Amino acid sequence: MTDVLENIKVVDLTQALAGPYCTMLLGDMGADVIKVEQPGAGDQSRGWGPPFVEGESAYFLSINRNKRSLTLDIKSAEGQGILRKLIAAADIFVCNIPKAASRKRAGVDAETMQALNPRLIYCLISGYGGNGPYAERPGYDMIAQGEAGLMSVTGNPDGEPMRYPVPISDITTGMYSTIGIMGALLTRERTGRGQFMDMTLVESQSAWLSILASSLMNGGQEPKRLGNEHPSIVPYQVFQAQDKYIILAVGTERLWAGFCDALDLEHLKNDSRFAINTDRLANREELVAILDEMFAARPADYWLEKLRIAGVPSGPINTIAETLAHPQHRARNFIVELQHPVAGLVKSMGNPVRLSDTPVSYRLAPPTLGQHTDEILTGLAYDATAIAALREQGVV
Repeated sequence: MTDVLENIKVVDLTQALAGPYCTMLLGDMGADVIKVEQPGAGDQSRGWGPPFVEGESAYFLSINRNKRSLTLDIKSAEGQGILRKLIAAADIFVCNIPKAASRKRAGVDAETMQALNPRLIYCLISGYGGNGPYAERPGYDMIAQGEAGLMSVTGNPDGEPMRYPVPISDITTGMYSTIGIMGALLTRERTGRGQFMDMTLVESQSAWLSILASSLMNGGQEPKRLGNEHPSIVPYQVFQAQDKYIILAVGTERLWAGFCDALDLEHLKNDSRFAINTDRLANREELVAILDEMFAARPADYWLEKLRIAGVPSGPINTIAETLAHPQHRARNFIVELQHPVAGLVKSMGNPVRLSDTPVSYRLAPPTLGQHTDEILTGLAYDATAIAALREQGVV
């Protein structure tokens, strides 16, 4: 059995989240990922915390498994020479230096890299991309969430706009970048040539608008904040049971009938105000008030079991701890455990891509800063004396 990306070499010159998330996914699929970091400092997310585990940032640990760390001063001539050797043998280069002039000075601009290695797939990740009036502006996740319109429809109707608490712009850009890289690899099989990818946080996040954008562009209706209510289906929202919140998703008339039967709500089933979804939409407040009172009378498990038996889509709103202990995750080994040289046993969320013949693999714990420097340089034919000299000069 082989990995999807067996023998594929990735040079990762990124930090923070979007780029590292992309390269972690590539590493999970078997690629050899070399993470190039600044000597003495490393990826900026190494300093993001608390929490820290034996000095290692939990943030960094979450998105950097299956990589080898090489410390390298790419501002120095010697460091650029080492980087060129890596690039010459690489398949993929991922970079998130946003300014073209900075990339040129460091010798990592696309023209230079692809002239050195025409088969190279060069993925640039930035806030806004290489052209347009916002080109080269700094990009951060929360700014992208706001600028892409998502925050305008997130939160309660009478509250302030809300960001999603996980950096979804970064993670989404990392996922789209991975998809693009896989497509570029497939294209290279036919053409023999690599290509340049210009990936942005704002476009990746704006792509999430999908049905919301269509409502405005094609239907002339501007989406508004509805909190947990669905704009076109009722009941499809959060309700508070006696002990915790639950989610109810009655998406069809068949499910509405099953919902009423399961919870002995024949009077609602036969009420003309709630007969079909358009009626329920028109009378949302009256129906929700009735259901609020009913659900508050008993614990969540009572309602969820009845709904499960009836086949009505529903579920609890779990805490993070409850999710990590979820029996489905445990049954499918979705929590990854790797032994870290400093932090001990490190856990992270698994890769959701499940392939029957070439499953993802978890081989390397997130690296300590420069952990694999000697190993990588030895692979480039540097001997111990040369490596020691490079370290003395601060190149590595």
